Amino acid sequence: MKSPLLRTPSLCLSLLALAACGKVQGPPQMPPPEVGVITAQPQNSPLTRDLVGRLSSYRSADVRARVPGVLLKRVYDEGTDVKKGQLLFQIDPAPLKAALAASSAALAQAQATYTNDRIAAQRVRELAPKGYVSKSDLDNALAAERTSAAAVQAAQANVQSARINLGYADVTAPIDGRAGQQQVTEGALVGSGEATLLTTVDQIDPLYVNFTMSVASMEQMRRAQSSGNVTLAEPDKASVQITLPDGSAYGEPGVLNFSDTTVNPATGSVNLRATIPNPKRSLLPGMYVTLKANLGQQNKVFLIPQQSVQRDTVGAYVMTVGTDGRAARKGVTTADMSGGNWVVTNGLAAGDRVVVSGIQNVKAGAPAKASPWHAAPVGGSPSASAPGTAASPSSGGK
Repeated sequence: MKSPLLRTPSLCLSLLALAACGKVQGPPQMPPPEVGVITAQPQNSPLTRDLVGRLSSYRSADVRARVPGVLLKRVYDEGTDVKKGQLLFQIDPAPLKAALAASSAALAQAQATYTNDRIAAQRVRELAPKGYVSKSDLDNALAAERTSAAAVQAAQANVQSARINLGYADVTAPIDGRAGQQQVTEGALVGSGEATLLTTVDQIDPLYVNFTMSVASMEQMRRAQSSGNVTLAEPDKASVQITLPDGSAYGEPGVLNFSDTTVNPATGSVNLRATIPNPKRSLLPGMYVTLKANLGQQNKVFLIPQQSVQRDTVGAYVMTVGTDGRAARKGVTTADMSGGNWVVTNGLAAGDRVVVSGIQNVKAGAPAKASPWHAAPVGGSPSASAPGTAASPSSGGK
């Protein structure tokens, strides 16, 4: 049996060997996180602005009573389309017919007087050279002839005016469009002292959409155009796409056709207007709509997926993976949205590998394993690559 003194050195040697082995192995290191990236490449993108507008009639005409009288009846159906010249209302024509008859009688009387004065003047002209009438009688006869002729012209004008007033008893549509609600009921006295409003006819195909844009936004676009970063469209070529209140897109694009030359001092904005086709009459004046105005083209910008752009108190930024395999933060400037992508105008360079998926797992300066990222559809099946990529999605991008 061995003594305790002999067993002690062996135990010490075993403990030293175990300690040495622990120092060599150490704890296992974590692999770098896998991220999905796209390769940023400059490209051209439409210059769009999301705005709010209100629809208005292309033309709107008030239908008013132009002569005094009692409204007999409404001929049209309210809310229906009417044609220019179509009968809408009828005013009692009896007083107007009497006025026309009186004017016609006055005209006949004036013509008879003129005929008599003309014959008398002609007789005096024949006798004057022979000395049978005085110079004063000749002048009086000629003056009576001229006065009678003028009275005939005045009577003719009165007849014409009475005939026009009689025509106004039939109130017709001044333009093609949709006739609105009747404003005065039958039996009411209209046109007495003022032109009474009977209804309104609105042309609703096409329609106007009126909207505003801030002066700061317009000045920013002009500066970008001066630097060559933006190409603005001509006023008659800038398109407008509207979205209906229920969120659906309207199928007919519009065209920008008016930009005001003054600034509204109350809002600091400029009034703009576009024309929207409305062949099915589905849009109505007064509706509020959201619209996307395509005002030109942005040159050499980067389209970056929406989830890549992060924001904090410093501003917007993206994470990139450099050639050394380490992540880096880059501050960016975004202009607007194009589909599901942010339009980045500043902060990126061609060839930057921007992190799209797995961004929550990387830190600036830390290593990261980058794999190409693809946009996946709702069904989860393979899809075309995101802008700037051409490879399959990585497992780390899920």
